[in-house]
Amino acid sequence: MSPVTHFLVGWAVANTTSLDRRSRALVTIAGVIPDIDAFGAVPEMLTRNTNHPLAWFTEYHHILGHNIGFAIAVIALSTVLAKANRWKTALLVAISFHLHLLGDVVGARGPDGYQWPVPYWLPFSSRGQWVWSGEWALNAWPNFVITGILLLWTFWFAWYAGRSPLEMVSLNADREFVATLRRRVPRHAN
Repeated sequence: MSPVTHFLVGWAVANTTSLDRRSRALVTIAGVIPDIDAFGAVPEMLTRNTNHPLAWFTEYHHILGHNIGFAIAVIALSTVLAKANRWKTALLVAISFHLHLLGDVVGARGPDGYQWPVPYWLPFSSRGQWVWSGEWALNAWPNFVITGILLLWTFWFAWYAGRSPLEMVSLNADREFVATLRRRVPRHAN
């Protein structure tokens, strides 16, 4: 699944219960953070045609951030960073993180047909990778449908609840976005 889809899944999980703004951000970020190992693509592209190419994306994507060891670290750090509802935040961070892994298992096959296995038990064991033979391509229609549904839900939720993912970066931008949505689609009085 795309980073946008992972982000929206994290945001949806963060809003399944009452959490403060910081905890919602932690849960949302947990839905995207496994892909931090994708940043190896930059040095790999920059060194592709050199005498010493770095295969950091090819070798480490879906390895460093897609495992139980990294999940434990993310959950522990989120628990420390949460100011309130620490255990609820930790649980939702774990769910958001694992939904990312599940999304990659079902819908992240590469254009060359490569199925990205998820080495879940690393660093404790290299056995038992998650892989599904029915994994659809990253650009397949189910990913677009899931992303579309999540976008619609995000807009509806912003209109209904008065907050959007923009709250993670700017409360003013969030208020303006919600106000604009509500002006464009006013609530009808019954």
